[in-house]
Amino acid sequence: MKGFATRIEGVEEYYFSAKLREVNRLLAEGKPVLNLGIGSPDLSPDRSVIDALKSTAENEQAHGYQGYQGIPELRTAMAHYYASEFGVELDPNREILPMMGSKEGIFHLSMAFLNPGDQVLIPNPGYPTYAAVTQLLGASPIFYNLDLSRQGRPNLEELEQQDLSKVKLMWINYPHMPTGAAGSEELLLELIGFAKRNAILLVHDNPYSHILNSSPKSLLALPGGKEVGLELNSLSKTFNIPGWRVGMLCGKAEWIEAALKVKSNMDSGMFLGLQKGATAALLLGKPWFERQNEIYTSRRKLVWTLSDHLGLTYDREAAGLFVWCRVPAGSSAEELVDQLLYEKNIFITPGKIFGSEGNEYVRISLCLQEFKILEAINRIKPSH
Repeated sequence: MKGFATRIEGVEEYYFSAKLREVNRLLAEGKPVLNLGIGSPDLSPDRSVIDALKSTAENEQAHGYQGYQGIPELRTAMAHYYASEFGVELDPNREILPMMGSKEGIFHLSMAFLNPGDQVLIPNPGYPTYAAVTQLLGASPIFYNLDLSRQGRPNLEELEQQDLSKVKLMWINYPHMPTGAAGSEELLLELIGFAKRNAILLVHDNPYSHILNSSPKSLLALPGGKEVGLELNSLSKTFNIPGWRVGMLCGKAEWIEAALKVKSNMDSGMFLGLQKGATAALLLGKPWFERQNEIYTSRRKLVWTLSDHLGLTYDREAAGLFVWCRVPAGSSAEELVDQLLYEKNIFITPGKIFGSEGNEYVRISLCLQEFKILEAINRIKPSH
């Protein structure tokens, strides 16, 4: 064996891949670990979604290879979802590409657009996969900070003073993970203008749009958005099917076609039952989102109480599936994470995994039942 590819030298194993092994080891040892770390919804999909999956799986003709662009019924449901929720009209045959989760979309999109030596603007803090994929393809991540007092606005004035000639792509994500910064139409319009002036492809990763967010937004709904941008979306968080791996890439037909060139050489289509279930999910509409948000609102109040007991500060206006908490001055976020895991059997996520701007933060997930969050509170409350 003559060694590994150099492309993996600067890339670490995904944090949760490694850390969950540790959590599972503790569970196997009988430790009652409460997982407030990962954003994997514990709630069930709607009954209609499960029924669509089951009835399709029972059809003996349903288990063959599927088309690379997904079934027309799924693409039409995705177009309906974008029209009804964001006011965006998309051609289901040319402007939508179903993906096996938005994580796959990040990889395929990057492969379609990036060459070695290209540069990519990436939020700090932000989803680690943006930087990992960029580095795997021999491109260079250029990190930009977010002003959380201005809904997560990048300092565009500072960026435009830099040499952007090699920057081909910019990742944006609102509501932002991990901070929960909601963004705004005004901000998205500023970003569209920035991308246009600098000939940069703007990619909006939008999986949290309906979670504790009073005003869901799409980049593609705004003037100029389709000319400079693409949007990734996912059913994982919104419809409680993270293990199904169903997402979508939306935007200009010629850019979707470029991503399809990569995708069609990388997978052999999505199981028909998943596509039928996803179709049912996309047609659920606003009552579904309202029911989910009632649950998450109650859980978030408990996570705020948990955070208060730990002396953490947070933004009550933040959106999304997490609470982003700053540790007290002089404290170590990593030490807090380890202390909670090994002394209290509570797992939360250190902010540093999302970038250097997360070093003084921890992220707490809302994907845990209320009685278990109450149990976490009881474990850390000072005894009287």
